[in-house]
This record gives sequence, structure tokens and C-alpha cells, in this order.
Amino acid sequence: MLTNDAASPELSIINSLVNCNYLEKVYLFDNPLDAILPSSIGNLSSSLAELYMSSCGLKGIIPNQLGNLSSLIALDLGSNNLVGFIPPMLDRASNLQLLDLSNNKLNGSISGSLCDLHYLYKLVLSNNQLSGSLLKCFGNSTSLRHIYLDSNRLNSRIPSSLCYLKDLLELNLSSNFLDGFIPNDVEALKALSLLDISHNQISGNIPVTIGQLQNLVSLSLDRNKLEGSIPEQISQIVSLESLDLSLNKLSGSIPVSLERLAYLKYFNVSFNELSGEIPSAGCFKNFSIASFMFNKELCGNSRFHVPPCHSTHHSRIKIRLLIAFASLGASLIITFAIIAFVLTKRQRKFRVPSMADIGFPWDKLRVSYDELSRATSRFSQINLIGSGGFGSVYKGTLDDGMLIAVKVFNQSEDALESFNVEIEVLKNLRHRNLTKVITGCFAEDFKALVLEYMPNGSLEQWLHSQRNFLDMAQRLNIMIDVACGLEYLHNGYTMPVVHCDLKPENVLLDEEMVAHVCDFSVTKLLTKEESFKHTETLATLGYMAPEYGSTGMISTQCDIYSFGIVVMETFSARRPTDETFGEDMSLKSWISDSMLHDVHQVVDPNLLRADDEDFNVKLQCISSILELDLHCAVESPQKRLNAEDVVARLNKIKLQFLRSVGS
Repeated sequence: MLTNDAASPELSIINSLVNCNYLEKVYLFDNPLDAILPSSIGNLSSSLAELYMSSCGLKGIIPNQLGNLSSLIALDLGSNNLVGFIPPMLDRASNLQLLDLSNNKLNGSISGSLCDLHYLYKLVLSNNQLSGSLLKCFGNSTSLRHIYLDSNRLNSRIPSSLCYLKDLLELNLSSNFLDGFIPNDVEALKALSLLDISHNQISGNIPVTIGQLQNLVSLSLDRNKLEGSIPEQISQIVSLESLDLSLNKLSGSIPVSLERLAYLKYFNVSFNELSGEIPSAGCFKNFSIASFMFNKELCGNSRFHVPPCHSTHHSRIKIRLLIAFASLGASLIITFAIIAFVLTKRQRKFRVPSMADIGFPWDKLRVSYDELSRATSRFSQINLIGSGGFGSVYKGTLDDGMLIAVKVFNQSEDALESFNVEIEVLKNLRHRNLTKVITGCFAEDFKALVLEYMPNGSLEQWLHSQRNFLDMAQRLNIMIDVACGLEYLHNGYTMPVVHCDLKPENVLLDEEMVAHVCDFSVTKLLTKEESFKHTETLATLGYMAPEYGSTGMISTQCDIYSFGIVVMETFSARRPTDETFGEDMSLKSWISDSMLHDVHQVVDPNLLRADDEDFNVKLQCISSILELDLHCAVESPQKRLNAEDVVARLNKIKLQFLRSVGS
């Protein structure tokens, strides 16, 4: 097992290879090197054709000097901890055919210089933090056969120029923020075997031209905003083995012609608005209820757990009798309706939804109280990881080994109302920076949500613990994650969602330190016509916007104010409720005054040390961040920034910081 010289932060083996003039291949993958790639890597042999360094613990930025390796055909730096941008100088390695930078922490936009790699065959940039647009110039890279850009933060439309790649075999754009429509020109991708644009915000109809993709084996369009019907033309894709259209807004019936897809092994249209009879012949003989869940109007074979389909041939006599009974009973029905309305109005506040009417896309349909009790060692205090006014949260392990967090609501009226609110919000919201609900347990006297477990706890724990430390880049990334979550809540759903209680305690960190906004127990939904709403529910002191605390008026701008306070706390490590603050001074005024004199005085001393070689760069970055926060936390809601602007400005600050550190 090869390791790096502990005395050198840079990868020392590179310098020892510089004098190997005829070196053609370097395979260092799966070694715990844990080092920075030195700029001297550009001095390796001009004959070097293959450089494989995946899963080596590489960190730092990708040096521009890699572009000096003019004979390089394959470059694999995947599954490391590389940060910064894709170096534009890579286009000088003009013979490159394979470029794999996946599973790193790269950010910024995709460099247009990649379009100048005229021999590029396979491009893999999956699972980074890349943002911006899909490059239109990719359409000119006719040598491309495999494109993997999934699990990033790309936020443009799908350019129709991609459809120029008539020899493309695999295209994966899943888990981004892409919007717009699927191009009608998709039919030009005749050779395509895999098309995955799931987990985006694509809208409109599925184009009928998609049926021309005769070589398609896997088609994934799930978790988008697609509408309209399922095109009959999909039945023409005779090679199709996997089709996922779940979690959209598709309507109409499931085409019977899909029965002809003899190779179809996986089929999912769950969580749509489909109606009519489920086909039962051909490949549909092998499908189960899991393929059709939560489509209220579907009917068919009982093995799909849907009602039988009724004949539309009703006799005229039956129709006349129905009309007669309806007329005779009209007054009685109205009377009952009035009584029911009054009773329902009284009880609605305390009603807890059943599994059937929640309509939430659970990954597991049900979990029992007994299993949750086993998972948490009977809700032992040892497994208690948090508690609040509405209940407690426990760590647990399900019978299948999955780590979970169980949020158990107490049986008070306020807690049950909170449970209803959280269900209403979470059943439709899906975003990588929001907490994920796996399933729930609903018994007469027990209500719980089963959440994805976050092994790194809350931001609160990291900011105010002697054992934990977040560096500059981590804090900035976490704040960008939170801002992205807010931007989705405010703008990415059919109606604005106001979190109402944003604070470090409600920001959880997963194993890769990606932030997830949690706890939607006091969240409010605004209609499209509303810009604000009145509430009697108060949130946490110190983080509430002034208008929220004094008048109960909430809007999306309340979240922006809270976000500003959270960021101030993140970079100062001082709570807004710190005992040093009072009537004469608050966290906000303390930081505001420091902007005029000495910003250094308000920064977390563990974050910024006088002997830090990047002291000035970090100080400038923090100054820019705090200036942005003060714009978020101004008294007037109308003068605050919106979430979209906050995300854009934070990304710009991060870009400038990484450039300065890397220079």
C-alpha cells in the first residue's frame, strides 16, 4: 500500500517520476496518499498517456499544469477530495479521450475549454458541486459517447444542441436543478442506450419523439414536473428494460401498448395523477403494486391493490333511478352537509391524517411501532438526540440495518397540529438540502416520522463545541447549502413555503458535511396571491424577524432575516442570545459596528489566526459574507435580499475565495 511522505503536503512521488522520460502509464489508484497534487505534475514525461489516481485521498485544487501533458489520453482523478474549478488549461491536453473527475468537491461552472477536446470519448463529472449552465458547445463534441454530469447544481435548460450527438450512448443529467422542457429533437440521439434526467425540475410534456430512440435500454424521467399523458410511442422502444416516470404530474391512462415491451423489467409510474385500467398482459404480469402506488384513479387487477374497473354501460333505467333518488334526497343531503361542515370545522384542527390520505412518497410504505421500539432500544435516553416542545428525536437502527432518526410527537393538541403541518409540507417537497423523510408510523396514540439519519449532527453542535471545528470552506459551503434549501422553499414549489424557524439547531449535516434544513413543525404555506400571512405561532427568540415577533406577520423575507442571523453566528461563533448582548447591543449591531472598524474582532478566533498564511484572503472573504448578511437582516422586509440573490452572491464570494487561495 503506497503512502505519501508525511513531511510533505504535496504528493512526493510525482517529483521522483519527473525524470522518467519514457513513462507512458501511471496507476496510483486506491492508495491512501492523502496529499495535494503538485504543479510539477505537468513536468512528467511528454509520452504519458494514462494517469489513474482515483480514490487516493487527493486534496486541494487540480493544477493547471496538467494541460502540459499533451499525449495524455486518459485522466482519472475520481473519488478524491479535490476542490476548486475544472482548470481551463486542460484543453491543451488535446488528445484526451477519458476525463473522470467524479466524486470530488469541484465547483464553479463547467469549463468551456472541455469542448475543445475533440477526441473526448467519455466525460464523468458526477457528484460534485458544479453550477451554472449545460454547455451548448457540447453539441460540437461529436466524439462524445458517454456524458455523466449527475448530482451537481446545474441550473439551466437542456440545450437542444446536445441532440446533435447522434453517436452518444449514455447521457446522465440527474439530480441537478435543470428546468425547461425535454427537447423535441431528442429523437436525433439514435444510438442512446441510457437517458437519465431524473431529480430535476423539468416541466412540460414527454415528447412523442422519444419513441424514436430504438436502442434505449434505460429511461429515467422521475422526480420532475412533467405533465400530460404517457406517450403511446414509448411502446416503440423495443429494447427498453427500465422505465421510471414516477413523482411527476402525469395524467391520463397507462398505454396498453406498453404490454409489447418484452424486455421491460422495471416500471414505475407511482405518485402521478394517472387514471383508468392498469394493463395486465405482457410485461405487466411481472409488476407489483410498487409500480403504481398513489395514483388515485387507477383501477384493474386486484393484485395491484386497486379497485376493479366498472363498466360504463349503465342502463337508462338505472340512470333515471339515480337521478330520481338524487332529486328526492337533495334537501336531506344539503342538511347533512351543513351539519358535517360544522363538525368538520370544529375537528379539523386536531385531525391526524391516515397513511392512505397523506399521499407522501414513502420509500417504505409502513413501519410498525414494535420495529421503531426495537430500533431505538425502547426509545432509550441513550438514543435521544434532541427534544423540543412538540416531541423528541431518537437515533435508531431498523431491522434491515438502516440508521434512522425517529421524530416522536407528543399527544398535545399543539404537537398534533405540528405533525399535520410537517406532513403537509414534506409530502411534496424534495430537495437535496432539505431533510428526507423515509416513512412514518401512525397509531391511535403514537405519531412519528422516520427521517434520514445525519451522522454529523447539527450546525449548532459544530459551532459551539470544543471538540468540533469547521474550516472556512466548510462554513461557506454549509451556508450555500442552507441558502439553496431556502431558495427552493421560496421559489421551487407551486406555492411559497416559509420555514419560520431557521436556526443552527435546524441545520443538520450528513456524512459528507452537506447541510439539510430540518424541522418544519411551524412552517407556513402561502398561496400564490399571498406575500405574507398572520400567525400566532412564535419561533425562536434571537432569530425571528422584527415584524414576525411584534405583529405575527410572516413572509419569505422572515426566513431571509433568520438566515442572516444564522450566518453571523456561523462566522462569529456567538449566539444572538449570548449574555453579552442586551438592549444596547445585539449580534447584528455588534457585527455592523465592526464593519466600520475591525472585522477581525468579531470573527471566530478559531477560524482566523494571526499566523494564518491566508489571513488577508480569509478576512476579505468574511467581510464580504458579513456585509451580505447585514443586507439580509435589515429591519425593513422590502429591503432584504431574496433567496435567489443570496445563493448567487454567496457562490460569487466562494469563487473569489477559492481563486485567491489557489493562486
